[in-house]
Amino acid sequence: MDLYKEILTKILKEQKIEVVFLNLKISAKEIVEMECYRALQKIKSLMEDEGLEDKDYFIKIEKIVWVVEQLGSDSGSRHDFG
Repeated sequence: MDLYKEILTKILKEQKIEVVFLNLKISAKEIVEMECYRALQKIKSLMEDEGLEDKDYFIKIEKIVWVVEQLGSDSGSRHDFG
């Protein structure tokens, strides 16, 4: 599933389910853009600290992957360190 559909699926799963989305006042595009912007804000804040060593940057990358996963995207087997 592509990232757009993954994000939209996660957001819509959290909505009250009705046959028709009568109360949904924004489009699917606006929902995804809003969630992406929030994720980018979190990622940017993680990247702004320039005083970290390599091991600390690895931890930042882990947090960025977590933010993307929270959008509903599967990071695949490349993130399976366990």
